[in-house]
Amino acid sequence: MNSGDLTLVVTGRESALATNKVLRNTYILLSMSLIFSAVMAAVSMAVGISQGMALVSMIAAIVLVWFVLPKFENSVGGIAVVFAFTGLMGLSIGPMLAYYLAIPGGSNIVMTALGGTGVIFLGLSGYALTTKKDFSFMGGFLFVGLMVVFGAALLNIFLNIPALSLAVSSGVILVMSGLILFDTSRIINGGETNYIRATVGLYLNIHNIFVHLLHLLSVFAGGDD
Repeated sequence: MNSGDLTLVVTGRESALATNKVLRNTYILLSMSLIFSAVMAAVSMAVGISQGMALVSMIAAIVLVWFVLPKFENSVGGIAVVFAFTGLMGLSIGPMLAYYLAIPGGSNIVMTALGGTGVIFLGLSGYALTTKKDFSFMGGFLFVGLMVVFGAALLNIFLNIPALSLAVSSGVILVMSGLILFDTSRIINGGETNYIRATVGLYLNIHNIFVHLLHLLSVFAGGDD
């Protein structure tokens, strides 16, 4: 083995170690932030925050991700921003969860949505980790899908068509499932080297799948219009 080959081996090992570190840190922070988000959702239901406060919490979370996180994503401060963001997201879904839990069979619907979200995430993320396939080619399709779903959701605010609402929720679940493959693949293949950004991306995928799966299950169970 010549010096060039040795350099390639050392570089490859260093790259693999760096990737494993990002992956490990991402899943640790993701697990902790999901638990914290769930706790804040429980607090939100316990104190009975209003829909208006829930909206304010979501807007504040968006502001944190777009304007504050980029300034701290490469420092320890970024972890605090992640917890603040996921905590606000947890608060924002409190009223929605309280509504679903209050309808007949609501607890079963919520638990099924929670379990289904877990199965989707673990299955897709596990597949990406096992196969180590590069899903970067999906980026363009997923972006278009996001735009279509977002446009349809905005349109349905004015049209209020139940069938379109179902289509939007189904579309969101499909797009977010694709993003789980895409985001996990980027971590594995070195496309994402920042575990704080990776955590936020995966959290949003999981959050959106849960919310829209909850909506679909409720409609099929006859508990939502």
